Amino acid sequence: MIRHIVFFNARKREDVQRIADELKGLGRIPHCAFFEVGLNRRVDRLSGADVDVIVYAEFADEAALEAYKAHPIYQDMITRVQPLRDMRIAADFESTSASA
Repeated sequence: MIRHIVFFNARKREDVQRIADELKGLGRIPHCAFFEVGLNRRVDRLSGADVDVIVYAEFADEAALEAYKAHPIYQDMITRVQPLRDMRIAADFESTSASA
């Protein structure tokens, strides 16, 4: 299983919820085994203040992740969200643990 985690921060504080709402549309892409979008609770004292929105998704394999990224909805979300965000950090890792 591939776990895909992406962190975003908004250019403007007032766009945080809009970014989250737009990114929820990614959940309509059929290649995900699990998908969710969340807002950073900002409770970690050591870090995390720069992160506003988190996308977490799980994929059966690398091919499913690549199909997700090639989907037209994914491309549309890039167009919608990119102008609203400053930072985007993505990480993908292979996991053998049970699903979230």
